Amino acid sequence: MVRVINFFCVALMGLTILALYHVSERTRDARLELARVNHEITRQHSDIAVLETEWQHVAAPGRIQQLAEAHLGMSDNASAQLSSFDMLPRRGDAAALNNTPLRNANAVLPANPPGATAAVSTITTPASGM
Repeated sequence: MVRVINFFCVALMGLTILALYHVSERTRDARLELARVNHEITRQHSDIAVLETEWQHVAAPGRIQQLAEAHLGMSDNASAQLSSFDMLPRRGDAAALNNTPLRNANAVLPANPPGATAAVSTITTPASGM
């Protein structure tokens, strides 16, 4: 009977050793995976920082203005739209603003010297028949 108990104790000890070894290996694998993921996160953060820097350069307002002037023929002049309330279409009109003078009307304000402020005044007239 003592031999049977000793045998079961030795077998239990062997199974415990195998279980601890298995846990140790899984822990080592998890540690390696964690190190790999942390390295990948660090690399991704540095890539994001580079992309943010590039985006700040690409989206700079001065650069966009320069490209718009060079490639699209756009200028920095301010424009004012001139029209009257009588020219606005009423609710339910079929052709709202298709090629009407209201849609095509605009005026370019003259460029101001640096430091000067532009004064734009509007003159309104009372609408008739309201």
